Amino acid sequence: MANNISIIGGGIGGFVTALSFDKLNIPYTLYERAGCLKVVGAGIWLSPNALQVLEWINPELLKEIRDSGNSFNRILVADHKLKPISNSDQKFVQEKLGYTTMAIHRGKLQQILYKYVKQENIELNKTFKEYFQNSDKSLKVSFTDGTSIQTKSIIGADGINSGVRKQLFPNSKIRYTGQTCWRGVSDYNLNSELQSVGFTLWGQKFQFGISKISEGKVYWFAVKLSEPNLQDDRENLKDKLTNMFSGYHPLVNDLIKHTPIDNIIRGDLSDLELLQKWNTQNICLIGDAAHSMTPDLGQGGAQAIEDAFYIAHFIKKSNSLETAYDDFYTYRKSKVEKLVKQSRITSKIAITNRFSEIIRNFILKYTPEKYMQKQMVELYKLDKTIINNRYSS
Repeated sequence: MANNISIIGGGIGGFVTALSFDKLNIPYTLYERAGCLKVVGAGIWLSPNALQVLEWINPELLKEIRDSGNSFNRILVADHKLKPISNSDQKFVQEKLGYTTMAIHRGKLQQILYKYVKQENIELNKTFKEYFQNSDKSLKVSFTDGTSIQTKSIIGADGINSGVRKQLFPNSKIRYTGQTCWRGVSDYNLNSELQSVGFTLWGQKFQFGISKISEGKVYWFAVKLSEPNLQDDRENLKDKLTNMFSGYHPLVNDLIKHTPIDNIIRGDLSDLELLQKWNTQNICLIGDAAHSMTPDLGQGGAQAIEDAFYIAHFIKKSNSLETAYDDFYTYRKSKVEKLVKQSRITSKIAITNRFSEIIRNFILKYTPEKYMQKQMVELYKLDKTIINNRYSS
């Protein structure tokens, strides 16, 4: 017998989709390639739009996530010497939405989400291989271990390198940004005035981001222009990074120094060329599989979480999965495409030449606070009118 919906991928988007389906009693099975979930990776920012979804799913889930991470009272963009360029007090966000952006270890977040999903609906150690369309419009999904299942529908939540997308839209293209990124988690205690600040340093054609994610743990990332697919000499990597950021505020090299080498991960930064649609019939993409963006706005994870919220409600309210997926794409397209484009622009202006830096810094410094607040509220708001009270209990 065919499953109702098969979610491919147990990342943040996949698990929050599963939790949203649990909330709305939508039958599904989630297939994740990992055999077990370990606390690997680095940090992630969760903005208020994501936190509102998590609160809707389960206030206890949100509490556990917030208790395991670190909330910000300021979001700061500074120059390489830590001199403020744009300094956003998050008090107005707290007052309007009840919480502000927070940072947490990505692996820890994934473990918490996994714990709250109905375990009987999850199958681990299942790597997607391909799907086949049956004559009755149902689907056969094959996995790399030789097994297969029958399902009525597929939701591809399997990231930027989505196997589902590659088969569904074979002409889709991943775009390399020209930048590479090192991410790390440092064993370090920030000064008290910086512990509740999410901040990024721009200058000297580099970018360095910093945020506390838990007691004694600080997430950082370092970005520079680079050819793609280069490998590090792990033995000399910390020396290389230290030299690279020698002109930056001493805090930067302190963080690198206190980071175990095994906690430093390198990855080229890419995004997905905009797709004309995310679905065909009873197959739909969400999150990075549908609209991967550069990390410059800290919205990749948040938008996957928003996707989960909206797709669950469109499915619940529709008599047809195909109609639900069409409505989901139509509803989400505008906001997501705007963020993809904004992320690309931010990526370019963060790493630029000195002349452009001066102009950029001047514009950011003198942008009216009211305008910045309006932009943030627009970004962070969640359309709760989509919730039909009959389905939200």
